[in-house]
Amino acid sequence: MPNVAFVNGAFMPLAEAKVSIEDRGFQFGDGVYEVIRTYKGCPFSLDAHLARLDRSAAALNLPQPYSRADWTHHILEGIKQAAYPEAKIYLQITRGVAPRDHAYSDDATPTVVMTVREFHPLDRSVQATGVEAMTTEDIRWGRCDIKSVNLLANVLARQRVRQAGVFEAILVNGGVMTEGAISNVMVVQGGMVVTTPEGARILSGVTRAIVLDLARSAGVSVQERFVSQAELYEADEVFLTGTTVEVLAVVRVDEKTIGTGRPGPITQRLAESFTNRID
Repeated sequence: MPNVAFVNGAFMPLAEAKVSIEDRGFQFGDGVYEVIRTYKGCPFSLDAHLARLDRSAAALNLPQPYSRADWTHHILEGIKQAAYPEAKIYLQITRGVAPRDHAYSDDATPTVVMTVREFHPLDRSVQATGVEAMTTEDIRWGRCDIKSVNLLANVLARQRVRQAGVFEAILVNGGVMTEGAISNVMVVQGGMVVTTPEGARILSGVTRAIVLDLARSAGVSVQERFVSQAELYEADEVFLTGTTVEVLAVVRVDEKTIGTGRPGPITQRLAESFTNRID
């Protein structure tokens, strides 16, 4: 089964895919992206992901070359061609090819890339035991709500995570938690789920929205506000949400034990509800 690429309307093996060195995505990071995963071969929350891709593109005044119906057709075809049991689909739109200049022409033709690779979900034992995280300074640009391909700050944070031997970096800006390098972060305090509010300082995740809805439906109080680093350490529970991590307990942060050091009851309840939502 092959890794599949789709470049400007044409499918091909991933190894054969190419874009110009003068593409503005390569030169300036002038582009946006989206990541979607499948369950039992079906893309999950596809419309929500495509809606976020539209919002990101609009925020950069970047023409969206395909309708959602077109994207859906191409994504389903890519999944079919790759034929993996589970797949991770990466979509990217850049402003396109042009001579290198910071200012751009309004008539540039966007470059569209999609890849379909095999996806290996986290082992269930990881979800059962929880993971460790570390805090690091949030040095990203001021519009984190745009899913931009400018990810150098996230790259540096994830490299620190790898070197430290933990799972995720929790980003802190001005003494308050924003989100994870590849996830959204939620804490539980006195039975209430608390998480950073939507806005320019976080990328509001598709899974984040689903989990907050599940919490409210289950009668769990939700508060969207900034959480201090001290509150993070003192939380009863901490968990991550994201396309690839689903709902994942954090049991230690900066070598400090969170709660009992095991996934807490609300985290477990929401993880189970999320699994039921998938089914």
